Amino acid sequence: MSKRDTNNIKKQELKDCFVPRNDNQDVITNGVKQSTHKKEIASARLLRTSQQELRNDVRVPKLRFKEFNDEWKQNKLGEVSSKVSYGMNAAAISFDGKHKYLRITDIDENTREFRAKPLTSPDGLIEDKFKMKLNDIVFARTGASTGKSYLYKPNDGDLYYAGFLIKFNITKANSYFIYAQTFRESYNKWVQVYSMRSGQPGLNAEEYKNLKLNIPSLQEQQKIASFLTEVDTKIQQLTRKKELLENYKKGAMQQLFSQQLRFKNDDGTDFSDWEEKKLGEVFKIFNGYAFSSKDSKDKGVLWVKIADVGIQKMKKNNISFLPNSFFEKYKKFILETGDYVIALTRPILNGKLKIARINEYFNNSLLNQRVGKIITKNNKDFVYFLLQQDFLIKSIENNIAGSDPPNLSPSEINNLKVLIPSLKEQQKIANYLSAIDTKIENVQTQIEKTQAFKKGLLQQLFV
Repeated sequence: MSKRDTNNIKKQELKDCFVPRNDNQDVITNGVKQSTHKKEIASARLLRTSQQELRNDVRVPKLRFKEFNDEWKQNKLGEVSSKVSYGMNAAAISFDGKHKYLRITDIDENTREFRAKPLTSPDGLIEDKFKMKLNDIVFARTGASTGKSYLYKPNDGDLYYAGFLIKFNITKANSYFIYAQTFRESYNKWVQVYSMRSGQPGLNAEEYKNLKLNIPSLQEQQKIASFLTEVDTKIQQLTRKKELLENYKKGAMQQLFSQQLRFKNDDGTDFSDWEEKKLGEVFKIFNGYAFSSKDSKDKGVLWVKIADVGIQKMKKNNISFLPNSFFEKYKKFILETGDYVIALTRPILNGKLKIARINEYFNNSLLNQRVGKIITKNNKDFVYFLLQQDFLIKSIENNIAGSDPPNLSPSEINNLKVLIPSLKEQQKIANYLSAIDTKIENVQTQIEKTQAFKKGLLQQLFV
């Protein structure tokens, strides 16, 4: 978070609330330990306790507001809650305008916000006992999402929770304080251990009741909850900003590619009419090499495989390497910053094409088979935005339908017809849309930094 961001957090509280700093202490910034001589702290002065270091026999957090010094006590989730119940077993139907249905898939994986797309309502009789209320937390009880949680917010409206969720009403603790602990690594480990069964993972109500939690006084709970809520608010604001930019980009692309919005020459004259061309005339797809998994190394030349190509971004979840000697041997398969690659197997996900720009991280990497490199004499940034068009993605999807898995080959899309402007107009369109992309990427970077800051707090403010 930048210094400007800290204006959203109570400055005086941050200055005074934590244990006084001394020269022998470490400082936590964005969840990372920093040396004490660093004067600029990105978001808050969060200090390690000096005389209350966590010991096996004492439950105190590493970071603490200075007015609190009592030991935390261990409780079970079932001891601080009531009205534990399973959700309603009803099918989802079109939203009726009032009754919103909360299912596991409606809870965002990262923020745990209610993000139903689209909104739905439960079918059949709707009973009030399944309606979520203040201080209610629901937990996913089965499948890969076991452990996922959601804290009810009145702004989310009339929510009715589904059968694969278990509801706890927090009565003897601050509900946000309890909910925040479900983002901690210790909670994730608990879920992983206790949900392992034959078949798919799961946790029932009795198992959730036995979840052990370290809890301080209500006053300290409220202080921690209030502070973390400030960070959550910042994340929500940034997320909303990103969504607005993405919607703006979508609208701009629709107007630009439908020619409702046209740029002019630098001298103020109109550009020439767009020309109809076949997709095969606009760009070619250069396929990668069939490298063998036996050649994989712990380090060396980066190896771009199909799993690395996401929707408008490269992914670094499962990086692979090839021998350094391959760089010269397979030089025609080298990728450079600014190249565009496209997934050729299962190329479409949720109506979006898996195409991405090679960034600095993947510069001088090697292209694997079933990943294609875009080769074009047109403006390659323009082609990248062209391939994000809904009408074109739908046409590609229709042309590759029937194969399992769906495979994209040039012969299946080369004859698709598109309208293409002059190179100069392509450049103006690409520059305009690239500027929006840069803004979106900058906001995403802010989101990730703020999330990292929160993650650090969650590990330090709790026991």
